[in-house]
This record gives sequence, C-alpha cells and structure tokens, in this order.
Amino acid sequence: MGIVKISDQMHDNLRAASEALSRSINAQAEHWMRVGMLAELNPALSHGEICQLMLQASQRGDGGFAFALPEVSAAKKRAAKAARVAA
Repeated sequence: MGIVKISDQMHDNLRAASEALSRSINAQAEHWMRVGMLAELNPALSHGEICQLMLQASQRGDGGFAFALPEVSAAKKRAAKAARVAA
C-alpha cells in the first residue's frame, strides 16, 4: 500500500461520492481508478460496458485486473460480432 497525493478538490469530490454511494473514501477512489484505467486501456467501451465487465469479474471472484485485457478483448469481439449479425 502506498500514499497517493490528491488535490483538496478531488478529495472533496471523493468524500461526496463516497457518501452518496455508501463506499469508503478509499473504496470510491479505487473504483474511480479501476474504471479510469479500464477506460484508457479500452477506449471503445462505454462506462456501462466497463461496469458490466467489473461486475462479471466480481461474480467470478476475480475482483482484480486479471480480467481487464482478456475479458475486454473478448467483449469487444462479441460486440463486433453482434453488430455484424444485426446489420
């Protein structure tokens, strides 16, 4: 575990979001970091798609990032196939 310095404004945002979503400040920060990392690695995915992948990983007991790239690649392939079939 390390220390991450953030601005006062970001800390205020974290505090407000954590209260609204019933998470600790650390849990809220980690959630935002996980979503942000996945969004940067997979710019074609929407926020909703990223959250679905995170939920699926959690249900499988894989709450870490091990799922990030392989699952996202599989999700992209499924989405592309579905788009071709629908067209």
